[in-house]
Amino acid sequence: MRRIHSFAVAAGAAAAVAFSALPAATAAPSSLAAYNCAPGHFCIYNGWNGSGTRCQWSQDSKANTADDCSFIQRGQNVRSVWNGTGHRVQYYSQTNHKGRVGSTPAGAGGNLQGSYMIRSFKPQ
Repeated sequence: MRRIHSFAVAAGAAAAVAFSALPAATAAPSSLAAYNCAPGHFCIYNGWNGSGTRCQWSQDSKANTADDCSFIQRGQNVRSVWNGTGHRVQYYSQTNHKGRVGSTPAGAGGNLQGSYMIRSFKPQ
């Protein structure tokens, strides 16, 4: 019994590490209420699970998110996203759609690695 329990704990820990290493948010979050994002918008947050400061855009593409996102201007990383648009959104760690780091399908979101800023985005 003890070996099976230890194996289950180890497998669960490995799965948690594998999920946190994913570059894009593709899984639906467990609590959608935390993701306060207007329909038709792409939202980024400096906190996990849609918490903290939110920046949102209704346009399909943005070449420089620092133009109008306070926490990106302060150099803070993006920890979670929500895509309320009708299309997949690709995001980039550099301005002008360079340095692709991930994408999120329409109507989905979740936590990211939290180790980079989203500096631009566009539809896929």
